[in-house]
Amino acid sequence: MNSHNSEIFYIRHFKKAIKKISKYFSSNFEVLVATIIFFTILVAGHDFYKAIILMLEFIVIMEVVKMISDFIKKETLRLRYVIDIFIIFLIREVIILATNKNREYFDIVFLLLVIFIFFIFRILAIKFSPLNEKKTDEIQ
Repeated sequence: MNSHNSEIFYIRHFKKAIKKISKYFSSNFEVLVATIIFFTILVAGHDFYKAIILMLEFIVIMEVVKMISDFIKKETLRLRYVIDIFIIFLIREVIILATNKNREYFDIVFLLLVIFIFFIFRILAIKFSPLNEKKTDEIQ
């Protein structure tokens, strides 16, 4: 009877752990998707950097579609979306150059400098956004 009680004890703790894990993944869906993609890359035997490059290309496409959709709906072009697209595309280029056997360090450093400048532009675009000015006017 004692072993039966210990089995029930372990089953309850196992169910409790499963509930915690499922709750975590339901609130952090990105972690689940990233885990699935990572294990798919491992099982398929693809090079990791190629998978990263493809995912960054996918993100660029998503950002372009978001920018076009936002432009069609609001008839304005948000500078932040344009800058995000360039930053992601440049990060993709840095990864491609960094994984190349015949690296050109000057090109990599130059692209990193351009990415840094775009980050500064992005911060300025957010700080001086007309939407932020409306929010501060409402607060005052």
